[in-house]
Amino acid sequence: MENQDVDRTLTLLWRRTLGTPQGSRGPKQRVSVDEVIRAGIEVADEEGLTAFSMRKVADRLGLKLMSIYTYVPGRSELVGLMVDEVTGEQQLPELGGSLRERITAMARQQWDECHRHPWLLQVEESRPWIGPNISDRYEWQLSAIEGAGFTDLEMDQVVTLVVGFAAQSARASIAASRAVESSGISDAQWWEVNAPVLERVMPGDRYPLSGRVGTAAGLEYNAVGDPDRSFRFGLDRIIDGLEELLDR
Repeated sequence: MENQDVDRTLTLLWRRTLGTPQGSRGPKQRVSVDEVIRAGIEVADEEGLTAFSMRKVADRLGLKLMSIYTYVPGRSELVGLMVDEVTGEQQLPELGGSLRERITAMARQQWDECHRHPWLLQVEESRPWIGPNISDRYEWQLSAIEGAGFTDLEMDQVVTLVVGFAAQSARASIAASRAVESSGISDAQWWEVNAPVLERVMPGDRYPLSGRVGTAAGLEYNAVGDPDRSFRFGLDRIIDGLEELLDR
């Protein structure tokens, strides 16, 4: 990637702060950078990043494909702009209460964001674009654990742990919902249809623990699993561990 593309993308990310003119290359622009980003978000919301393309964004705006590149350097840069944009959609809640409550708020914010825009789970984030909304959220996340007793490095690791867990939990939740949508039947209905076969291949005397635990879980969940409950249970255990670390 050329340096001028990196600089231009950072300038676009911080366009509202820097006041950089919209559409600085080529003829007079028909739309704004903001409109390009919003169109990209709409395409990703509808089709996911796997099917996302610059052509589809251009078509949505009634533009020729090559004209999109007068607004943003390329596909990955546009995705970076989209990520920062959706990160700032919801106002970050006021932080208060116990450390557990503040960490829970941090995790829940990530969980909710992934459910609003599932394509976020398809973004490669090994080296994310540092935009204003992402920066504001990181500051908010750190403020949730400031003063708890973690070192600065531990604070960064806590945020990474909690946010990563929330994202992976959201992935499982979204996958479960899509399984129901694509099959057209609920987990309970699927289980009822397939139970006779499972009883033949998985007799209780061979899988006594699986049978006992699976039955208890199935009766409680009325489904194969309960992603929201698993998210809350796992998050509580993470916080238990963090509190124990602080106690040491």
